[in-house]
Amino acid sequence: MRIALDATPLTVATGGVTRYTAELARALAQSYPDDEIYLLSDQPFENPAPHLTNLHDGRGPRNVMERRWWLWGLQGELSRLNIEVFHGTDFSVPYLPVRPSVMTLHDLSPWLDPNWHSSADRIRGRTPVLLRLGLVTMIIAPSEAVRRQAIDRFRLRSDRVVAIPLAVPDFFQPTETNHASRRYFLYVGTLEPRKNVDLLIESWREVRLTHEVDLKLVGRRREDFPEVPPEPGLEILGAIPDRDLPALYSGAIACVYPSHYEGFGLPVLEAMQCGAAVIASRDEAISETAGGAALQLDVGDPKAWKEAMASAVTEPDRMNELREKGLKRASEFSWKQTAARTREVYDEAMRRFRRRK
Repeated sequence: MRIALDATPLTVATGGVTRYTAELARALAQSYPDDEIYLLSDQPFENPAPHLTNLHDGRGPRNVMERRWWLWGLQGELSRLNIEVFHGTDFSVPYLPVRPSVMTLHDLSPWLDPNWHSSADRIRGRTPVLLRLGLVTMIIAPSEAVRRQAIDRFRLRSDRVVAIPLAVPDFFQPTETNHASRRYFLYVGTLEPRKNVDLLIESWREVRLTHEVDLKLVGRRREDFPEVPPEPGLEILGAIPDRDLPALYSGAIACVYPSHYEGFGLPVLEAMQCGAAVIASRDEAISETAGGAALQLDVGDPKAWKEAMASAVTEPDRMNELREKGLKRASEFSWKQTAARTREVYDEAMRRFRRRK
C-alpha cells in the first residue's frame, strides 16, 4: 500500500500531535516494510526515521497554484506519488474526495472552550465541514472517551469512528538517577491554558511551606500562555529532548498532571512506563489511559491537590504502589499495536471508498 501522512505536526519541535505523527510513521514503516509511506507538508520538517528505506519525504508546493496546499498542492503531490490512502494526523484531510482519507481527531478541545485554543479558529471552522461533507472516510480517536464525544458532537455514524490508543517509545524506561539531588514534582506537557498549570503551581507552593520539595515544568510554552515568573524551587526547563525525559520521570516524587481535558494524556503513560507515580485529573480520557494506576482528583478541588502532593512527600510507600501499578499498566501499550490497528483502518477506508464509487 502507498500511504501518505500529513507531516505538518513535525514542523513543531514538541507536543502530543508531533509525537503521534513521528511514532506512528516509524511504527508503520517498521511493521509493514512492503508499504511505501510518505510524509507530506508544505513546510520544512525533519524525517523521524531517515534510516527506514520505505519512509519518505514528499515535496512541497512546486508552483504558485500549489501554494494553496490543501486544495491544490497536496492533491498534486498525492497524484504524482500514486498514493492510495491519506492520513490526516492533525484534524484535516484534502478538500477533494479523490481517494480514501483517514482523519485523527485527537480531542474536542477546540470546540469545548475557546479560551483553550485562541488560535484554533481554522480548525474549529474547517474540521466540522470536512466531516459533514463526507470528505473523511474513516476517523481515528485516541480513546473511547473522544470517540463518543466525536460521534455525539458531529453526528457521525459510529462505524466510521475507531478508538486506537497511543503508546510510548521503548526508551522510556525506569532510569537510575542521582538520589542525592533535591526532591521534586514534575509536570511534562505544553504550557497552555487547558493544562491547568496554575493549579499545580499554587498547590506546590502550599506544600513547599512545610516540605522542602521543588517543582520542574517541562514543555514548550504556547504564545497564549503567560510567562511563569521565576521563584525559589520552581525550575522551568522548557522543551527538552525526548531522550532526557526518562531520567526526569524516574527521579520525580510524582508526575503531576492536572489537565482540565485530554484526548489521551500521553505524559501520564510516559511517566508510568518510566516507573513514576502519577497524580492526575479525573478527565475521562486520562482515566481510560491510567486504568486505575494513577491517583486522580477533581480539578475543582485545590485542597485535594495540595493534600495529595503533601502525602506524596510523606508517604513513599503509597507512591511505590502507584509506581508498580503504573509499570504494569504501561506494558499493555505499544506503537506496534497502534500501527497494526491503524493499518486496519486504512484497509477499511479503501474498502468503503471503493463501495462509494
